[in-house]
Amino acid sequence: MQYRKLGKTGYDVSTISFGAWAIGGTWGQVDDTQSMAALHRALDLGITFFDTADVYGDGHSERLIARLRRERPDPFIVATKAGRRLDPHVAGGYTEANLRRFIERSLKNLEMDALDLVQLHCPPTVLYRQPEVFEVLDRFVQDGLIRHYGVSVELVSEALEAIRHENVATVQIIFNAFRLKPADAFFAAARAANVGILARVPLASGLLTGKLRADTPFAADDHRAFNRQGEAFDKGETFSGVEYATGLEAVERLRPLVPQGVTLAQFALRWILMFPEVSCAIPGARNPQQVESNAAAADLPPLTPEQMDAVRAVYDDLIRAQVHPHW
Repeated sequence: MQYRKLGKTGYDVSTISFGAWAIGGTWGQVDDTQSMAALHRALDLGITFFDTADVYGDGHSERLIARLRRERPDPFIVATKAGRRLDPHVAGGYTEANLRRFIERSLKNLEMDALDLVQLHCPPTVLYRQPEVFEVLDRFVQDGLIRHYGVSVELVSEALEAIRHENVATVQIIFNAFRLKPADAFFAAARAANVGILARVPLASGLLTGKLRADTPFAADDHRAFNRQGEAFDKGETFSGVEYATGLEAVERLRPLVPQGVTLAQFALRWILMFPEVSCAIPGARNPQQVESNAAAADLPPLTPEQMDAVRAVYDDLIRAQVHPHW
């Protein structure tokens, strides 16, 4: 495993970390026995950063991570998110009282005295121009409720707005071989501001594993079945906003680039780590085998310039028009 600094937090985090959305819900049926085995295997392999949210299974994901801490002495960092419990989810709901209530609930779920990192959970765009919200978070740091805070964003423009607030330590953004705009339009600014970048949806909701087919079935409660056009939340969260058929075509273009003995998923994760501004990629995992496969990507050799150029060519040919103008 390799490690990088997470921006202003000063934390050293594993470059391949653990995204805990899938063990909470909206990815089909979850099996807590398998989820706990996956979490334990992550620690075995040197993974030190776990990303969750208070709405993943209505706190279920947070509670599983709390159980992991009870069962293992290994130190690790937990990032959670706050804001999506609002209904309606509007900027006016991000009050001190609501945020305190969400954070105190996460403290209880995670069985922690202070949260390592809290991220505003894809709030409405207008919120990034409301300094009073970030002043509330500053007070929470002073009060000892949280140690650091950041944001999870949908848009590159939101990321750029967010880092104008000097104590924003991290930005979590969709970044993968089907979503290159952050590298072109945000990474340099993040580096200058010493902001850590968490690459979420790194495998484009499974497209970049190479295991999905045109007839792959998805459970009714799997967002890949019910959110392809953004019916429940931002369309970009599902397959990175790429139309499914286009994504499958792009995957076939990528397969010849993958070295022998390496999976397409590992290649896609190693591609992300070629960008030094990225602190870590946070793929999900639902069983120990998926954790092992993901973690192995951290120690693969660097990709060649020719491979990097070829990935961009696939993006330019098939993907760019669908996603670049929108996110």
